[in-house]
Amino acid sequence: MRGVFRDALRSAHLALTFLTTLPFPHVHEVRDGEFARASGYYPLAGYAVGAIVALILWVPAPIPDGVRAALAVAAWLATTGMLHFDGLVDCADAVFAMKSPQRRLEILRDVHVGAFGLGTGVLTLLSLWSLVQVARPTDALVAAVLARAVLLAPMNLFPAARVESLGARSREGHWPVAALLAVPVLFLPGAPVAALVAIIAALAVARFCAGRLGGGINGDVYGACVTLTEVAALTALTWGRGA
Repeated sequence: MRGVFRDALRSAHLALTFLTTLPFPHVHEVRDGEFARASGYYPLAGYAVGAIVALILWVPAPIPDGVRAALAVAAWLATTGMLHFDGLVDCADAVFAMKSPQRRLEILRDVHVGAFGLGTGVLTLLSLWSLVQVARPTDALVAAVLARAVLLAPMNLFPAARVESLGARSREGHWPVAALLAVPVLFLPGAPVAALVAIIAALAVARFCAGRLGGGINGDVYGACVTLTEVAALTALTWGRGA
């Protein structure tokens, strides 16, 4: 029993150090299968990211809504180390290119940002900034947790685009653990509908990318799924506000 608890704690620790920039001690040696086990604890990173953003939206301060929203988006990016946003940009450069699937996989390895990545990144940040302006503090928490919980669906349903990638090592994630960790946010306003929208968005993004990459997805696609699912969930949560 003690060993099970220790393994769970190690997996949670790995998830938080991998998905956030919070000052936890890093895991220096990752054993076989640990990234897959850690994926079940991805919602914990969502709680951390969402709580920080929610705090910024909640604290009373005499600043314009646009400035507050910009600070919240900056915190969102900083707390994740832009990990998911970077994946979105890289993914966009590849999947929107008028090339063969094999060439698109090569573009995914390119560290340079192209026009597709730049355009997609700017539009996504503008959308996120606009949504955060009318969001409740709890909306940020719900979106961040749900995006990392529903990510387990495409991770389990789609094959890896490259067998040697980090995305491949994270596959077959422990979705029951992620689902259980996400349950508390479902009691917050609007969360059940947002959860449905989130899983549809994650699967739609993964399906589109898989079709463009020859049938598989990778870590960059995971990042795109998280980022766009957050936007989709926030859209559902804030629908009708600010009109």
